[in-house]
Parts: sequence; structure tokens; C-alpha cells
Amino acid sequence: MVERTDNNKTYTTMIAKGFGFTLLFLAAIAGFSVVTMFLWNALLPDIFGIACINFWQALGLLALSRILFGGMGAGVMGLHHHHHNTIHKKWAKMSNEQRREFIKKRINLGFGNHCDKGHLDMDDNED
Repeated sequence: MVERTDNNKTYTTMIAKGFGFTLLFLAAIAGFSVVTMFLWNALLPDIFGIACINFWQALGLLALSRILFGGMGAGVMGLHHHHHNTIHKKWAKMSNEQRREFIKKRINLGFGNHCDKGHLDMDDNED
């Protein structure tokens, strides 16, 4: 009979790590909820006259903000946004004249800041 101590040890280690990561994840969520609750209760009742919230309401508020505003979706804290962003890559390769033309086209299509057109005055020496 062949003993599988290495496989059992590896399996036990994987289970322990998974359990540890789960506990760490739950502790982080609980910590963010407590911080949200304390900040809400310390600031908003005095400033806006809003009622205090409990831990579960803070947790729900965090879940709602995650649903509405996203965040932490692309890698850790959204750090991977420019790796697959083709516009960013094209912008990096454009000359200043091409950038000006691109901005003018975007403004003509209704995008951009219509009140301040000063951003079109780019210095020709920049690259």
C-alpha cells in the first residue's frame, strides 16, 4: 500500500489557506463596514441631521455603493485599466497635432468640456 502523505499534506495546506483567505476577506468586509458606520455616525448626523446607522446598514450601504459605482472590478483597485485600453495606447502614439485634431472632433461630436476650450492650446514641445 502506498502512502500519500505529500498529497494529504498539500490538500490540507490548500484547505487551510482557503479557510484563512476566506476569514481574511470576511474580516476586511467587516472592517470596512465598521469604518463606514463610524464615519457615517460621526459626520452625517451632525452635518445633515441624518439618522445614525448600525453595522448591517453600513454593510448594505457598502454593497449598494459597489453595485452603483463599481470599483475593484479590474484587478486590485482597478489598476489594470490601461493594459487593454486601446484609446490610451493610440493617444500615447499621437503627435500634438493629431491630439488637437482628435480633441476637436470629440468636441464637435458633443463630448468634452464646452465651457473651457483652453485645453486645446497644447505646447508643441510636449511629446
